[in-house]
Amino acid sequence: MMIKENLQKIKDTIPQNVTLVAVSKTKPIADIQEAYDAGQRVFGENKIQEMVSKYDALPKDIEWHMIGHLQRNKVKYMAHFVSLIHGVDSFKTLKEIDKQAKKHNRVINCLLQAKIAKEDSKFGLSFSEIETILASEELKEFKNIAIVGLMGMATFTHDKDQLTEEFSSLNDFQKKIQEKYPKLTTLSMGMSGDYPLAISLGSNMVRIGSSIFGVRNYIA
Repeated sequence: MMIKENLQKIKDTIPQNVTLVAVSKTKPIADIQEAYDAGQRVFGENKIQEMVSKYDALPKDIEWHMIGHLQRNKVKYMAHFVSLIHGVDSFKTLKEIDKQAKKHNRVINCLLQAKIAKEDSKFGLSFSEIETILASEELKEFKNIAIVGLMGMATFTHDKDQLTEEFSSLNDFQKKIQEKYPKLTTLSMGMSGDYPLAISLGSNMVRIGSSIFGVRNYIA
């Protein structure tokens, strides 16, 4: 396993202002520890139970990001430690995150997930739904969450024109709403197959798994 070398290779290709989230889902503790020992501190998981068990076993200065689709009834299990939740795609979810964060006297950072992919399988909010949430009076009552940016998942395709269109649409939208909501500074888009393109189109946070850890171990 060349985790250290893979990490260095990626870090050499991304600008300093871009946060690298090492996507460690399905990967064993030993692999994450190896990446940690190589200097990586930000890790992303898509299942809360898996993230909780890894949080318990690994150094406490790791910044854990929840990058998968979020089930509201499981927010309580990670509310005491999660650093950033990427895939928030409903007002009800924001309400639950605020409620659970309050119990731990924390403010949890969140990204609103925009639906930019043409695929039906991807979750997310339309741009108009995002604007509605941000303008909501009720949102101002939530003291234990901070919406710090947007996240988007592009279509799983090698069509560079389509990816460019999808990434550009989210970058343009973020710039537009930042005039009104200047705190929305994070733009999370780009994965192992398309992160250089995503960065060139405005992403400042990339979620990279297989290029660091190798192909995922899917358990049947």
